[in-house]
Amino acid sequence: MRLLLDDAYQAINAALAEAEAMKIAVCVAVCDAGGRLVAFSRMDDSNWASIYGCQGKALTAAATRCPSGNIPSTSEVMQRIAALEGTNMIFAQGAVPIICQGELLGAIGVGGATGSDDELCAMAGAAVIVRKYAT
Repeated sequence: MRLLLDDAYQAINAALAEAEAMKIAVCVAVCDAGGRLVAFSRMDDSNWASIYGCQGKALTAAATRCPSGNIPSTSEVMQRIAALEGTNMIFAQGAVPIICQGELLGAIGVGGATGSDDELCAMAGAAVIVRKYAT
């Protein structure tokens, strides 16, 4: 099982629909299990800095298999991993791993709103893929 481009677009569309329902403007990134970008989208009126934020959060969620805000960036191990990655990891709420049948497929990160709103959008996106592979 692997994350397909079509999966990534479906996840992005679900995250964007959630953001629209919440009346927020965000950026969304989906990465593969190795933390590499598969697909990206930026809503009109979203903050340009969120382009980088959503990708860094997604990378963190993929690397740790945990929501990006649940990982303490202060641990020596996480600081070393972040340094080896080129300091692209962002330890802030807003991304979740995409795990199907126990296998990490990738992660989805959202940036542009509050961390909790970003995470709700990311969860909506991840849920689309998880449901697809649940059967």
